[in-house]
Amino acid sequence: MTPEIIDLSQEIYEDMPVYKGLPQVKMSVHNTHEEWDGIENPTTITPSVYKLELGEHTGTHVDAINHMAAKHKGKSIDTMPLSMFYTEGICLDFSHKGLKELISSKEIEEALRKENLEIHQGDTVLLYTDHYRKHFNTDNWKDGPGITVECAEYLGTKKIAAFGVETMSPGVPGVSNKKVHHVCGDYGFTHYENMINLHKLIGRGRFRFIALPLKIKGGTGSPVRAIAVYE
Repeated sequence: MTPEIIDLSQEIYEDMPVYKGLPQVKMSVHNTHEEWDGIENPTTITPSVYKLELGEHTGTHVDAINHMAAKHKGKSIDTMPLSMFYTEGICLDFSHKGLKELISSKEIEEALRKENLEIHQGDTVLLYTDHYRKHFNTDNWKDGPGITVECAEYLGTKKIAAFGVETMSPGVPGVSNKKVHHVCGDYGFTHYENMINLHKLIGRGRFRFIALPLKIKGGTGSPVRAIAVYE
């Protein structure tokens, strides 16, 4: 039987939304087939190589431990074990959450009971809020739901590999986001941001989660092609 593969990653394109203060994506044609074929004054341009300029934390991406706080210097994306990015996964429904609303550990446990699921050590836990479909590329895109600091600590005690959100940050900026990052660093787990298609995972139980980062030397994170696989 052919596995079902669900793409959980945003497209990367010029001037796409990025978190405040991060590099805007720039994309230009670097080489063309017409140039390679020696055609002078071509009437059409066929790209053969694009030049990309982007930050590590662009689109659907994973944070390295060294991104969480200065004290984690050295724990870069290229040093993190690949087993952190190839795990079992579950997805929980928080689509009822509004802008800037927080998700607590109690609500995680309620969602687990509703779906008859458990968090296992080494899992990736995805949090579906429907924020992408509701608000991507609008004024509200930056104001999505996020988890509380206490919720991050709860996930840390479960010894997960990572959790994932549809928003540009795992916590609500100015409320819990910075401390959520600190908790991830202290407990040694990470998170994915800017995920899509999480609605396709609700009510379907466990899946294989794969989201391999680029091997960026000293990197603080990396874009990923995140997928859920149902065998």
